[in-house]
Amino acid sequence: MPYDCKAGSLRRIVRRSTRSRGPLRRFTDIVLTVAILGMLIVVAARLGGVDQQTLEGVARVADGDSITLDNQRIRLRGIDAPELGQICTRRGTDYPCGRMARDALVGLIAGRRLKCESRERDRYGRVLAICSAGGDEINRQLVVSGWAVAYGDFDAEEKAARRAGAGLWAGTFDRPQDWRAQHGGMVESEHATLRGIVNWLRHLLRFG
Repeated sequence: MPYDCKAGSLRRIVRRSTRSRGPLRRFTDIVLTVAILGMLIVVAARLGGVDQQTLEGVARVADGDSITLDNQRIRLRGIDAPELGQICTRRGTDYPCGRMARDALVGLIAGRRLKCESRERDRYGRVLAICSAGGDEINRQLVVSGWAVAYGDFDAEEKAARRAGAGLWAGTFDRPQDWRAQHGGMVESEHATLRGIVNWLRHLLRFG
């Protein structure tokens, strides 16, 4: 097979160029990557409000995954409960699963003081928080009892509730995000995405 002199010369030039610029190019790439990641952390912190926030007190329940505490609207993070007007089906009969999810949250709180930990807000300005009462994590318990589904967290708890036929899983229902899409409800993405990115960036750059 004839040798292509032009192609061979070109490859030798490229190899020499790569070798001569290798260390400098790698250093430049590292500096650029660190700068970009640093800017992403700053932007994420400003958008998500990553400063730790703790709210405590007696809460007022709005629906199955939303409360008001210390004049702050709080969306329980990592879960999604049926909307107040949502209807589900069990044993061939419709029932108000949205109101029952709210009642389940009222029962879990039972007038106790809540402690809610947050690092971010959603697109509607609501605090996204993990809340507990008397040592019981409310978010997790709602999924375990079957009155909320996993929404960025608590996948194992949802699987267990489904196997047990607990709450919503005793019948058929539309996942709340699908119900909202069909009925013109609030649009929101699964939780934990921003926090996960921020934590990954912090770990990568050894900031925390």
